[in-house]
Amino acid sequence: MSLIKNRKGMTLIEIMIVLAIIGGIAALLLPRLTGQLDKAKTKEARIQMTQIINALQMYYTDCSKFPAGLENLVTADANCPSWGPEPYLKKAPKDPWGHDFVYEVDGSNYTLKCLGKDGREGGSGYDVDISSEDLDR
Repeated sequence: MSLIKNRKGMTLIEIMIVLAIIGGIAALLLPRLTGQLDKAKTKEARIQMTQIINALQMYYTDCSKFPAGLENLVTADANCPSWGPEPYLKKAPKDPWGHDFVYEVDGSNYTLKCLGKDGREGGSGYDVDISSEDLDR
């Protein structure tokens, strides 16, 4: 019988206090963690854009022109007899937020853009557009 008397458990109030403390700590840390995630995705977008630019330069070297679309870096381009033999990119590029990169070609010039977290033109913070011209900085 003495074993039963010595057993102590946590009361409901003690459990609620522990949960409130854990919730408070999570509320303080969560914004910092999501901010770091967005910062990492922005850096990843810049890295991906550099890889796409390198693939565009290789395509230009082989074909003497830039491709009409980024899909021509993945699948053979009928307008370029010296394409490949391996694809310039393994798969169609998507930015870290799952949006398509914006690619426009005008003769011997091109622009490549990542539209940021919101996937729309303009914006600020993590929604700001990243252009191929910004990568030189």
